[in-house]
Amino acid sequence: MAKPKLQLLFLLCIFLCFFHGKSSEFEVDEDESWLSEEDEAVMVQSGQNRQRRCDFSSGKWVFDQSYPLYDSNCPYLSTAVTCQKNGRPDSDYQKWRWKPNGCSIPRFNALKFLAKMKKKRIMLVGDSIVRNQWESLVCLVQGVIPTGRKKVIYNGPSMAFHAMDYETSIEFTWAPLLVELKREAGNKRILHLDSIEENAKYWRGADVLLFDSAHWWTHSDKWSSWDYFMEGHTLVKSMNPMVAYQKGLTTWAKWVDLNLDPHKTRVFFRSMSPRHNRENGWKCYNQKKPLAAFSHPHVPEELVVLQGVLRKMRFPVYLQDVTTLSAFRRDGHPSVYRRALGQEERQHPGNFSSDCSHWCLPGVPDTWNEILSALL
Repeated sequence: MAKPKLQLLFLLCIFLCFFHGKSSEFEVDEDESWLSEEDEAVMVQSGQNRQRRCDFSSGKWVFDQSYPLYDSNCPYLSTAVTCQKNGRPDSDYQKWRWKPNGCSIPRFNALKFLAKMKKKRIMLVGDSIVRNQWESLVCLVQGVIPTGRKKVIYNGPSMAFHAMDYETSIEFTWAPLLVELKREAGNKRILHLDSIEENAKYWRGADVLLFDSAHWWTHSDKWSSWDYFMEGHTLVKSMNPMVAYQKGLTTWAKWVDLNLDPHKTRVFFRSMSPRHNRENGWKCYNQKKPLAAFSHPHVPEELVVLQGVLRKMRFPVYLQDVTTLSAFRRDGHPSVYRRALGQEERQHPGNFSSDCSHWCLPGVPDTWNEILSALL
């Protein structure tokens, strides 16, 4: 009987020695280690594409009187999203909570979030919708920080909210196309589909990165932000926008794969925020409730392209899919209340142009950030 026991002990010793040696190969400082095996099972959607436990993208909006989590007096909100201050007469749009099927999103807790993010840089990168989300996240945390212990610093295309006692920064960097858009000879605007470093230098050193890039790629010719595409030394006047988008995202993906360490940085890519500026009931002016259902659920082409790029990456990027849950919320946009209306204008507000792309705050981006907090 003694011999099998000795063999068992010998095998156990080999097993423990092997795994001790293996873990020490990848040893990182505890503060800088982001992904445990359990986290990876939840987080990874690119690369190995592991199964997630909870699908935050599928569920329903439920009315909740305990919301919103802050009010429109938050000093970090831009005028264009303070719909209450700008005269919007209804406020129920602030009181809807997203309830995923089969699980729940923890209510945002600013103190817990700041404690978890202590000594970390959180950076959101993209367009004005990402700035919308940045303002939401700053307003969600700023209320628990004493006056004088918080500040915003501007640096070129970046702005950073600092929670001084936590040594935490929540930053936004303007890069709506991710790749580089430059004015060159003859004042021509050239979009360099394979160049990104001029923008990416601002992202280096961040502990949490959240990207979004979709809307600017789909602007019509009249509103296009470039005159030419460039790839290598080849200048092209026109290109299918989804082909260009795929090329730009691939440049971004290569940069992430080559430059970031998954043990030190978590990377999220938020799917495109839906617009409600179409006719047949989708226009956002005077909408007071979420849509109950979709007659034809629509998967945007941009999301299909993005998923294809993420699947080919080695780096574990989490796709935060907010497109469907936000598509229900035609009531959540500033509409005509993107600015303060005068007395006469308030008599006939429907006559004015309507912003059905950005979001009133408090509002829908708070839910995106509650999901982000849950993932972190």
